[in-house]
Amino acid sequence: MQYLCLIFESEALAAQRDEKANEALIDEYRKFTDDIDTSGHHIGGEALMPTETATTVRVRNGETITTDGPFAETKEQLGGYYLIEAASLDDAINIAAKIPSAKDGCVEVRPIMKFD
Repeated sequence: MQYLCLIFESEALAAQRDEKANEALIDEYRKFTDDIDTSGHHIGGEALMPTETATTVRVRNGETITTDGPFAETKEQLGGYYLIEAASLDDAINIAAKIPSAKDGCVEVRPIMKFD
C-alpha cells in the first residue's frame, strides 16, 4: 500500500540552524533517501520552499481568489513529503520515524486513497 509521509517542522526553528547543522541535516536526509531507495520503499518525494512563497487559491462564486502565504497559521509548517510503499501502517510508521525531521517536528502518515 502507498502512504504519504508529510513532514512538518517549525520554519522559525529551522531558520536558527547554522550552516553546519543544515549540512548535517541534509546529509541525514540523503542517507534516509538512499536507505529507502535500496529497500524498495521509496516512490517519490520533494522538499518544499518556505511558506512565504506559497499562494493559497480559492474559487468562490466562479471567481478565483488568491492569497499570499499558507491558509492557516500553525506552529509547524509542511516542509516536504515522501511517497512510500509499505506493507502496513506499522511498516509506514517505522519508516516515517526514521525521517530526520521527526526528531524536531513531526511526520503525518496517510494512506493513499485508491479509486476503482
